[in-house]
Amino acid sequence: MGGTEAIRSGKDGRGGLGNILSGLAVAIGFALFLGGFVWGAVIYRPYTVPTDSMMPTVRPGDRVLAQRIDGGEVRRGDVVVFTDSMWSDSPMVKRVVGIGGDTVKCCDAGGGLTVNGTPLDEPYADTTRPDTGLAMPPGQAPAPGTPFEVVVPEGNLFLLGDRRAASLDSRAHLQEAGQGTVPRSAVSARVDALAWPSMAMLERPRTYAGLPGGVSQAGPLLLQVAAVAVGAALVVLGAAYGPLVRVLGRGRRERSGVR
Repeated sequence: MGGTEAIRSGKDGRGGLGNILSGLAVAIGFALFLGGFVWGAVIYRPYTVPTDSMMPTVRPGDRVLAQRIDGGEVRRGDVVVFTDSMWSDSPMVKRVVGIGGDTVKCCDAGGGLTVNGTPLDEPYADTTRPDTGLAMPPGQAPAPGTPFEVVVPEGNLFLLGDRRAASLDSRAHLQEAGQGTVPRSAVSARVDALAWPSMAMLERPRTYAGLPGGVSQAGPLLLQVAAVAVGAALVVLGAAYGPLVRVLGRGRRERSGVR
């Protein structure tokens, strides 16, 4: 009778503390899982990049996740999403090279860019002429190495594409007001990660870290992904607890001869 009484009283783990803990795990897991998705939807927006102007960092058709930010949060090196009527009526994706007060110049003795006289090390940039047969943007992109010098107005940004020979960027608007710069208020988001077809966080270029203001910090995307993953694991484990205990309890009863 001892075995039967233990089963009825729930001492085999199907009742009491075990059920409470499994139910708590499911509740917490569901909250983390749903909260991670909602948090991500509030903070991030998905974009599809239509052109090859940001290769090799972002390729045509890539799906990216961009953190909603205020223009005042932008730092040098950020890849931002912005809309400026002088450029296009559609959102564009470019890299911030200079901010208000900076002097951006091309080119130094090595053929590279300088910001306030500091040479930029740009391993992310493709400065070769396009020879892959990919479609060029409308108009003509300036040739890499074309000389220019711009003092960025306060509150504005100087923007370049990573594929310099295929990007219609600030260099193509040097003769306009602001010398091709755009106001910070035009920025709506900062690209934090590639989402499809590859998945990777975008690194902040180290070359800008030594300049005043440094570089921006990554958004909470990894924390959100962790919350979703942990939540899913807790829901699965909590839901599996009952069936698992019943199977184990049945095995113990069969071994002890309890019917």
